[in-house]
Amino acid sequence: MGYPVLVDRSTTETEVQKSRFICDLAPVATTDTAQAFIDEIRTRYPDASHHCFAYVVGPPGSTARIGQSDDGEPHGTAGRPMLNVLLHADVGDVVAVVTRYFGGTKLGKGGLVRAYAGAVQAGLDGAPTADKVDWVQATIRGDYAFGDALRRVYPRFGAELVEETFEATLGHRVRVPRLQLASLTEAVTDATRGRATFLVDDDTTE
Repeated sequence: MGYPVLVDRSTTETEVQKSRFICDLAPVATTDTAQAFIDEIRTRYPDASHHCFAYVVGPPGSTARIGQSDDGEPHGTAGRPMLNVLLHADVGDVVAVVTRYFGGTKLGKGGLVRAYAGAVQAGLDGAPTADKVDWVQATIRGDYAFGDALRRVYPRFGAELVEETFEATLGHRVRVPRLQLASLTEAVTDATRGRATFLVDDDTTE
């Protein structure tokens, strides 16, 4: 129902033939926040030779919203290898910026590919993750007689009962993983024989 994301930002450093490769990773929810992080890293290391980057916004392996840049390195030697590491990692919503300080020795195309990909992999290896769940909130109203049946339905779909109100009808405010919303709606209809209303909060459906 969710997928792994980074818990926080992290920084690791590797060295290849006296060139320093600093990998900064961050969790991001949009392409705009990914770009903002890239700009921040450029500002942090203004004297670096290159600031190459890659990002994946969405679930692990998703290519719907991706980006990458070689930032002056030979074409295909930095951004693409970095992106490949991110796409094959079990983590989503992530941006990686690898800052290079040139050490005086040219690494060649193969060496650059290994160095940039290795820098990202080293950063990911030590970065803690946690599951991200896209929650939707909804309000269910119906007869009091259906209260127990509804409470049994929610756990089957990972839904949580947030608030219960007792007015003319029974009211349940729940939050449910977005991927389970349709299934929960159907189950509520079945459990109440179509006599309950199911309203999704407008601000959680964007």
